Amino acid sequence: MKKIVTLSILAWVASIGILHAQLPAVNLKTIDGQSVRTDTLSNNGKPFIIDFFATWCKPCNRELDAIAEVYDDWREETGVKIYAISIDQAQNINKVKPLVSNHNWEYDVLLDPNSDLKRALGIQMIPFVLIVDGQGNIVYKHNGYTDGAETELIEKVRELIK
Repeated sequence: MKKIVTLSILAWVASIGILHAQLPAVNLKTIDGQSVRTDTLSNNGKPFIIDFFATWCKPCNRELDAIAEVYDDWREETGVKIYAISIDQAQNINKVKPLVSNHNWEYDVLLDPNSDLKRALGIQMIPFVLIVDGQGNIVYKHNGYTDGAETELIEKVRELIK
């Protein structure tokens, strides 16, 4: 029992360690092949959301579809930007662009085929969402998806822009 409590505390401490940290410097690619360093991601001083997904992940796709339905309203109200980061491995990378196109996702889509960013952030499962404030600090994280969870995301963004 003591080990379980200790491990739970360590997991909790590790999970909060990601909050208020800066994004690590990892090289990713856009779906058009341009290189992007993750420590340069920004939204002109406004918050942005990073949503990790994979083409084969049904909850990820449901989450990104749900956000797509309200994304125009979110951008108009808060100026928030979304980076959708695919963790599909190299052999499945060619499925990302058609998926994004078929779903009409207007996100900035990046590719993390070796899971370098996912690993650097200690992410274990997807979908996984981060909110980064206007100064580049990770201020919120959430994994998994249930219908309506996108409402919590926009509430957190609204708190940041007050």
